[in-house]
Amino acid sequence: MNHLKALVLAAGKGTRLQTEETDLPKVMRLAAGRPLLAHVLSNLSFLAPEDIILVVGWKKEAVLAAFPQYPYAVQEELNGTGGAVQYAAPLLEGFRGDLLVCYGDTPLMTRETFQTLADTHVQKGNACTLLSAHLEEGGNYGRILRGEDGAFQRIVEARDCTPEQAAVSEVNTGTYVFRTPDLLSVLGRLSRNNAQGELYITDTPALIRAEGGRVGLCDTCALQEMLGVNTPEQLAQVEALLQEGRP
Repeated sequence: MNHLKALVLAAGKGTRLQTEETDLPKVMRLAAGRPLLAHVLSNLSFLAPEDIILVVGWKKEAVLAAFPQYPYAVQEELNGTGGAVQYAAPLLEGFRGDLLVCYGDTPLMTRETFQTLADTHVQKGNACTLLSAHLEEGGNYGRILRGEDGAFQRIVEARDCTPEQAAVSEVNTGTYVFRTPDLLSVLGRLSRNNAQGELYITDTPALIRAEGGRVGLCDTCALQEMLGVNTPEQLAQVEALLQEGRP
């Protein structure tokens, strides 16, 4: 396999998780006795710590104190997932291998899924491979749009979907593997022209495809693995699943 690194997006404040008792950054909230980020890093432990880069931001000191062995980039402005990767780009200059991009608040994503995604990326010779899943109702997840030939076209965020696009059942999990030079070559072309006015990493696969790069899909993600934590209810749901030893 090509040399693989991981970039874990862990800068979020988690506003809807803030209470009088705690104002920890989102990835430091506990589930089954451990920070959300600790679960993610455990499932990335097939990589050496020096090959796992954290993107930190809100109350970064708490994250760095808990996980001092990892290289990191600071997202000075919380300007979206694409902005997070831009802040990390200097740590990736000159790296010719593959980069797994994932979130620090998805503690149910398994080692096997990460590895299957990376293996698929290499086997297919892709410049970018997206991890997708199929939902009866797509909810707040970005929709995967395919062409008539079944090939990837682009991702549309849920809030930007037309009614026809919202009916698509294949969704983006927010986890990718990129050939690093291909990713870096398009980062500067990200636009804030969307409902949130943010820079989306979800725009990069279409930009890579437009440059002739092969973009593929790995649709093996189990529904529970996708669960991110943005609300107290989601934190309780994830905690219950972790206690059960799932997924």
